[in-house]
Amino acid sequence: MTVSVCKDAKRIVIKVGSTLVTNHGEGLDKVAIHRWAAQVAKLQGAGKEVLMVSSGAIAEGMQRLGWKVRPEEIHDLQAAAAVGQMGLVQVYETAFMEHHIHTAQVLLTNADLANQERYDNAKATLENLIKLGVVAVINENDTVVTDEIKFGDNDTLAALVCNLIHADLLIILTDQDGLYTDDPRKNKAATLIKETKAGEPELELIAGGAGSSLGKGGMLTKVLAAKMVSRQHCHTIIASGHEPDVLLRLAQGEMIGTQLVATAFV
Repeated sequence: MTVSVCKDAKRIVIKVGSTLVTNHGEGLDKVAIHRWAAQVAKLQGAGKEVLMVSSGAIAEGMQRLGWKVRPEEIHDLQAAAAVGQMGLVQVYETAFMEHHIHTAQVLLTNADLANQERYDNAKATLENLIKLGVVAVINENDTVVTDEIKFGDNDTLAALVCNLIHADLLIILTDQDGLYTDDPRKNKAATLIKETKAGEPELELIAGGAGSSLGKGGMLTKVLAAKMVSRQHCHTIIASGHEPDVLLRLAQGEMIGTQLVATAFV
């Protein structure tokens, strides 16, 4: 497959990482969030259904509380999430209202998707929001979550949301151009993998390494997320959130970042 899987995708889940949302920890990057809102508005106008999974609550809470280092104590993390979620939601709501689009905050835990009744309720809520033209901004409910029930990262959460609502495409926006053959920050000879099949075992070896000090996700969690959604015939694109009009260009068929094609379509 040599064409962008985004062009024909109807239902899209967009995941935005902590470093993109929080401008590397120096407060929320309101300009970036407004750019994404403008692009999502155009995607909606073109008939696409879009949900967002956004990191950034803990990082924003840290900034508001004046914490320079991410805490390890669970209750400190919960407090930071509670403080930061306020700012995160306010910015998203303001950004989308400029385009006359309502937003909804949806906070989930692993327990919500492990229990059949709560799973069905979450699915019904998201489906109804889509019908209403509301953009759901989804995050893990870090204010109450514990290590035993954590998703672990928002890449995994985004993948589970894709499977929950049978999305056609998962777009993971990150601070890297995509998946490389090696860490480009350490190996200048590393090359960008433009397209491959999701779930290939060697991708997990290539994608090893940790994320930033703000977020927990690295490339490995993104590759595993792509593997997870591919089983439900959902494709994945890993691309840089710093690319101008990245969502619109992808929707127009431009090949940006790394395209991980669902196994059933290869």
